[in-house]
Amino acid sequence: MELSNPNLKSTFNISKYFIYIGMLLVLHCRVAHAQLRLVPLGEGDYEEEVLENRTLRTEVLSLPFFDDFSTTRTASPDTRYWLAGSGVYINNSLATSQPSRNIATFDGLNARGVPYNLVNPLGQDFTDTLTSQPINIAGRSAADSIYLSFYWSAKGLGELPDSSDYLSLELLNRNNEWTTIWTQNGFEADTLFSQEFIKISDALYLHGAFQFRFRSYGRGSGPFDTWHLDYVYINTKRSVRQPYIFDVATRKPVSQFLKTYTAMPLRQYLVKPAALIADSVSTDIVNHFNNFNILTSTFTLTDERTGKELQRNVQRSIYVESLKSKALQVKLNVPVIPTGIDSISLVSRFFLTTTDSIPNLGLKNNDTIVSRTTLKDYFAFDDGSAEYGVQVNQKLGRVAVRYILSKPDTIGGVRLAIVPFNKDIAGQSFNIQILSNKNGKPDQMLGQRSVAVSYTNRRDGFVDYKLAVPVAVADTFYVGWNQINEQPVTVGFDRSSKLGKNQIFYNLGTEWVQERSLNGSIMIRPYLGEKAQGVITGNEELATDQVFFPNPNRGSLNWKAENLKQIDIFSKEGRLLKSAFPDKSEKSVDISQLPDGIYVIKASDGKRSFAQKLLILK
Repeated sequence: MELSNPNLKSTFNISKYFIYIGMLLVLHCRVAHAQLRLVPLGEGDYEEEVLENRTLRTEVLSLPFFDDFSTTRTASPDTRYWLAGSGVYINNSLATSQPSRNIATFDGLNARGVPYNLVNPLGQDFTDTLTSQPINIAGRSAADSIYLSFYWSAKGLGELPDSSDYLSLELLNRNNEWTTIWTQNGFEADTLFSQEFIKISDALYLHGAFQFRFRSYGRGSGPFDTWHLDYVYINTKRSVRQPYIFDVATRKPVSQFLKTYTAMPLRQYLVKPAALIADSVSTDIVNHFNNFNILTSTFTLTDERTGKELQRNVQRSIYVESLKSKALQVKLNVPVIPTGIDSISLVSRFFLTTTDSIPNLGLKNNDTIVSRTTLKDYFAFDDGSAEYGVQVNQKLGRVAVRYILSKPDTIGGVRLAIVPFNKDIAGQSFNIQILSNKNGKPDQMLGQRSVAVSYTNRRDGFVDYKLAVPVAVADTFYVGWNQINEQPVTVGFDRSSKLGKNQIFYNLGTEWVQERSLNGSIMIRPYLGEKAQGVITGNEELATDQVFFPNPNRGSLNWKAENLKQIDIFSKEGRLLKSAFPDKSEKSVDISQLPDGIYVIKASDGKRSFAQKLLILK
């Protein structure tokens, strides 16, 4: 990828791909035709955020000022450079070709992921505001050639700003007044990263408590208008004829250590680690200077708890062309995991040895990029960040995600990233479900729990729904939810990780269908539990004679199994309609009193239970 600088606009090429995403009005119009749909996050009725302490530093900053957000370890900007309470979201997942690791994203959500506008979904106002700490530039003059530069883009993996939206830059003058000196309108927005140069020479701004701030204007009911900011730099002796910075930066997230998941239970991983880890891990770097650079890259894999190094690879004399990016890739070895532990966090790290050198600028901060792989008690396809939400579009619709065990185990519960959309539905009921596998699709109900919608107090948080009794599973199983109300449950959807894109299924009636249009991963994480009743000790299939027939049924329910002790028949809404307690000699029960419709039969032999859908059609 080449970086150019026509008219002081350096542009990064962003990989283009498309996914069906409609705005709120369009989505509601298409309900009859869609099955699963993606929605922007955050439109909801919540209590107003209490902003963090906005106290200024006791000492003002001095030049140079540089922040590419690579020093930030949380989702909030580093308060060494910025005032707290901005609402800006620091991440490395909502864009694909940012100048360096991490970007600051402006949208309609505050720091907790809650919408600013609590009343009007279409109302527009200022949303996120990123304000610098005070900077002392008193005594400076136009001859010092002070420039402020930054990179910006619109949309990324979020929503494209509308024509009435904008991103602006304001400067604080010596009279304590904010003046807008740069504005980017939504309808003119570029989805590529572009560089801006702003000269600061007016004496009004050359004072001891100078500040600048970026502000986004748009809808406050959710992240419907998304802007991204990176690589903010102010210094003296800069020139528009030499806008380049002698810096090579890490950028894209390190690829996944595991081949199939982003996280999995350690005891499942240890069954066949060589088959589960990826062949290699990779990232990329960007040269921001208009000359080539030669550097060394070192990759390490370490145990985060002990700091023990499990793998090290050094690549020397890497040649990076001017204003271009370069991929880094390392072949993985199977790490030796310590015995006697129940979890481990593996840290994959690339760090560069470069000749970057601008006094007091801290360009070394972006020379390192890290990812973590958790081997503990849960499975995950997502990277922990939700760019959108996913819904099933009708009452009683079901969604399930497929997982594959390395050995038989028990599922103790599900962690679910429930995100706000349209309105607060906290307390609304829905069902968590565990299902068996048949011919590559969900089949019988293995376990179910009725739960209530709950929201976490932080962005990208997970809610833990523990099953009353752990469910025994042999190999392939499915985890999902059943929507039992008209108002849909919205679950986080990760567009950055594609590992789960072929594992999603939905059921709007009696048939499971694989969803193939959603290019990402649903943020649902089943976790292992304690020993369950009837734990499976091998790849045992549910006996084929434990099936009720005929189906469709005209009034007499039959079966062949000889050990059934209880049969319960439920309406599709989950209401118990009939129970039977057959003797060993009984092989049928009269259900002629039930009207035509869809029912769920749950049967038990005293140790194991299973469920089957039944259609009565007389």
